[in-house]
Amino acid sequence: MKAVIGETAVAEAASEAVISIEGNVYFPPDSVAAGALRDSPTPYTCPWKGRAQYHDVVVGEITLRDGAWSYPNIKESAASRVGRDFSGYVAFDARQVRIEK
Repeated sequence: MKAVIGETAVAEAASEAVISIEGNVYFPPDSVAAGALRDSPTPYTCPWKGRAQYHDVVVGEITLRDGAWSYPNIKESAASRVGRDFSGYVAFDARQVRIEK
């Protein structure tokens, strides 16, 4: 699977390595291109996953504000609910980033 902006893949991983949660595809942290994410100050806490970290997605001259997010330290109950630990996995805003299979 790939997360793509224009013709540039900002994340790429095998289908079995990604996790689908609530309609979003979460990519393993090591599958995200170096330098593609910059931490955003936007706050958000999910009631069942925990505190999120939003990221601006940067590709060349393009910056997509809050175009991605992750949960650095998920709640233990969230890992149980999903069936595996997804701490640090990155999801992309489908309105801004194209997800390809």
